Amino acid sequence: MAPRFHWFLPTGGDDERLGARSHGVSIASGYDADAAASDGHRDASLEYLTELARTVDELGYEAVLTPTGGHCEDAWLVTAALIPATRRLKFLVAFRPGAVAPVLAAQMVSTFDRLSSGRILLNVVVGGDDAEQRSFGDTLGKDERYARADQFLEITRDVGLGKPVQVDGPYYTIDRPRSPGFAGHPSLPMPDVYLGGSSAAAIDVAARRADVFLTWGEPPAAVGEKLAQVKQRAADLGRVIRGGIRLHVIARDTAEQAWQAADDLIAGVDADTISARQQQLAAIGSEGQRRMLALHGGDRDNLVVGPNLWAGIGLIRGGAGTALVGSHDEIADRIDEYRDAGIEEFIFSGYPHIEEARHFGVGVLPRYRSGRRI
Repeated sequence: MAPRFHWFLPTGGDDERLGARSHGVSIASGYDADAAASDGHRDASLEYLTELARTVDELGYEAVLTPTGGHCEDAWLVTAALIPATRRLKFLVAFRPGAVAPVLAAQMVSTFDRLSSGRILLNVVVGGDDAEQRSFGDTLGKDERYARADQFLEITRDVGLGKPVQVDGPYYTIDRPRSPGFAGHPSLPMPDVYLGGSSAAAIDVAARRADVFLTWGEPPAAVGEKLAQVKQRAADLGRVIRGGIRLHVIARDTAEQAWQAADDLIAGVDADTISARQQQLAAIGSEGQRRMLALHGGDRDNLVVGPNLWAGIGLIRGGAGTALVGSHDEIADRIDEYRDAGIEEFIFSGYPHIEEARHFGVGVLPRYRSGRRI
């Protein structure tokens, strides 16, 4: 199967180099526009996100993942605003089941699908940080959030298929004896659902409900082991699930250029900033985040965690913290190793996102356009 390549939409802002303000800047945390600009920070304005979306559309990426959370702009509103600026680019919209009711979510998908001519994909984010979930009014624990997501996805799929939905708890009570669709249009089957996580609850829900299981960029052997569990669990249920991975990338004509760019990206990050961020990230109750932190242990001298796999971004950034770093040939070799481990879809990003999208889009992406590596 030909690999599918996606990019990332930095709706929390972009950076030319990483620092204390990276991966989400808020006024509450002391945001200073002039200081941010001098640090190479780029605000997530509609103009900037439009330029990025047009760039990745023209380069041939299939979709852009748009994140969700307090560190970024609302994914539904941003992606809807970008529909007329793009031609064939799909929008992989992240959202949290606890923030929207399942039938309303089905209506939002239906509307987006028609307005975009079918360019909608869904990333279901259960939420790994209990404190952030509570800040949005969600008081459920992690396992309960996965159980709710399971019921949520069952309901939304049934609504999309036009089935009657009559549910009474534990998380939703819905009486919808007929499901004719919305706004006079027939019901619309749900688009592909992407769901990630490293806990047993995440793997269980993904196997039952998702089309693509997402993992962060651990070494290929660890990724393959996790994917094998998910795919076997899905097979036991009579389902097939694809594997996807979320990685950063620094691709250049030569390996020396790529590693120099990686060094430059974190050159201004001091030990105090790293320590503070590592403490904050360690407090998040996410198994995936724990595995990301364990790769480097906060040690600046322990960032190469596999061939061409660099964990420097994870010193500062939560979530996806690793990058493929190397020449175009080396990056393609590593992609093929992840494909051998069961990965079929790649969601890449890089700092700054427009420039890195061009590096990868020109140097690596064309090698796979025929469905196989050239």
